Amino acid sequence: MVPYDNGSPPTDRPGLRRRALLTGAAALAAAGAIGASSGCSRVATADTGDGGRLLEQLRARGSVRLGIAGEQPYGYIGKDGKVTGSAPAIATRIFKRLGVDRVEPFPTEFGSLIFGLNSLQFDVVAAGMYINPDRCQQVLFADPEYRMKDAFIVAKGNPMKLRDYKDIARTGARMATGIGYAEIDYAKAAGVKRITTLPDQLAGLLAVEQGRVDVFAGTAVTVRNVLEQTRSTKAEATDEVTPYVDGKPVVDVGGFAFRRPERNLRDAFNRELHKMKRSGELLQIMRPFGFSEDQMTTLTAEEKCRA
Repeated sequence: MVPYDNGSPPTDRPGLRRRALLTGAAALAAAGAIGASSGCSRVATADTGDGGRLLEQLRARGSVRLGIAGEQPYGYIGKDGKVTGSAPAIATRIFKRLGVDRVEPFPTEFGSLIFGLNSLQFDVVAAGMYINPDRCQQVLFADPEYRMKDAFIVAKGNPMKLRDYKDIARTGARMATGIGYAEIDYAKAAGVKRITTLPDQLAGLLAVEQGRVDVFAGTAVTVRNVLEQTRSTKAEATDEVTPYVDGKPVVDVGGFAFRRPERNLRDAFNRELHKMKRSGELLQIMRPFGFSEDQMTTLTAEEKCRA
């Protein structure tokens, strides 16, 4: 089983290295693949119209497989080789209350999460995935646990004065972001022409530090965390950035994703999530990973799916 540290963020934050992260991710992915072929039975999901029976099957199995994407602070591998992040921490708490004692993280690339979920490689996407109408056609979302704006990683002093996506377009700056990230569409909507995709925010930080790109765009909490953990002296984070699409401001929200037939599991998850929101427990879990009270939200998945 993939090691998991109960959801607490690593205390040895300085000195995080990309090589260690990728090595750990590769090892965990290999372990997941071995498990899938040698003992982790895949549960077929047919849309019978009864809301699905995956929760019953997970209880019988005693574990749930979480698809994560190695992105801080949502779900990633710490220096100790254990999986941590806000989403695994939330999942551990909720599934325990639903009668499923173990969570087994399954690392993959962000752009492969929905495919992996629907091809039964894992049971739930636990990666802080943004909820939007296109994705709602492919998966079933729980209500979001957070709302988020963007931020940029730029060279120290922000020499190109990049404060929003229009600045990137106006200056012709070389922009990078993650594979499958919503920031790609936000940049294109602002007229950005030069967009490179990189594996993660650590790769983005290195690209900015080495001068290979001028700016890396990501979620505000992700950008702040990677700079804090690496203590970079060559790069900095901008203030929060509000993306615009068709002239309208966008504030994204993220949540857990389930296969579309599994409404019963999603609804049971939602009930526990709402209890945690009302009691303040959700913020208590997420705060150590860099989230604030301002980023909590009462928006529903339904609202974002029809936006």
